[in-house]
Amino acid sequence: MTYDYLFLTFAVEAARTAPRDFAQRLAAEHRARVVAAGGEVVGYFTPQLGWSSDEAALVLRWPEGAEGREAAVAATVSDPAVAAHRRDRLSPTIRPTAGDLPPPGGIFVHRVFEIAAGDLETFVALSGQAWTGFEGGFDSDIFGLFRTAQTEAEARAGTLRMLLVTRYADHGVWEASREPAPEVRDLFLRRRDLTLRTRAASTVLASLGA
Repeated sequence: MTYDYLFLTFAVEAARTAPRDFAQRLAAEHRARVVAAGGEVVGYFTPQLGWSSDEAALVLRWPEGAEGREAAVAATVSDPAVAAHRRDRLSPTIRPTAGDLPPPGGIFVHRVFEIAAGDLETFVALSGQAWTGFEGGFDSDIFGLFRTAQTEAEARAGTLRMLLVTRYADHGVWEASREPAPEVRDLFLRRRDLTLRTRAASTVLASLGA
């Protein structure tokens, strides 16, 4: 499976209503188009902390070679509420597996890591080793760790971006998780040593109905 991460910016003059208007059309129109093309809407995320109020992210999942993918994505980002967008093609690492969906409730932190391309396997391995203790110590769920397709500039620089999406019960749990058990902290510190830059934002998963 492969994924599209569509980072959406809505028109400033309509920012108060555009995220909701887009969600309604996503549920009523765009999702059906994505499904007809062989894909799936994984989640539509709106901001809490770290993104502007006129920003959101839509995650789509596709089987390899889905013929209608490009047309469905183009129609979705052409929605009248969307003023601009960025599209990243994602490949899952050890999570998620096919069929996984983000659980409802809580907040979802989207964290981007920039790393050296040669550190990919070590970065993923350290993450996976830490997750069992991390999830056991906090009300949290790692939904996915994705590799973002390199841009030309990143390929020249020998870097790549990773996207980690984690659910926390609330912001208090997110804050408490900064102090995990020693064995988990050591793994995260080793991962930090591989990180060139990182940034994070908290979001909520919008309900799109059945």
